[in-house]
Amino acid sequence: MAEQRVVLTFHRWQLDKPVTYHLVKDYDLVLNILQAKVTTEEGKLVLGLSGLEQNVEKGIEWLKEQQVIVEPLATGLSVNKDSCVDCGACTAVCPTGALSFSDDWTLGYDEEKCILCLACETACPVRAIEEKF
Repeated sequence: MAEQRVVLTFHRWQLDKPVTYHLVKDYDLVLNILQAKVTTEEGKLVLGLSGLEQNVEKGIEWLKEQQVIVEPLATGLSVNKDSCVDCGACTAVCPTGALSFSDDWTLGYDEEKCILCLACETACPVRAIEEKF
């Protein structure tokens, strides 16, 4: 089983297309919607794709043929331990529990749980958290 996390950007004229339906039905992919935002101008979908490796590749190629912008999801967060004061502001806004305190009350980060919503980046008073690519 191959897994890949991607960010899909849809143009205004694509917003009514059943893209996720086709990924499931035509390419036998399992989808995990990590984040979605749709406005009248564009749509953004952060998606985890899993399935046979060739199906993931074919599904992504199909998306590109449909003129959906497909970008790899950033690899995670970077926490600058020299700047971090372990205040917990980021843990309070983390919707998945990816940021939490360890037994010694220092900040811990679980990349597998992170959906890169970046709420923590905004909440950090000392700007010790940023997206890494």
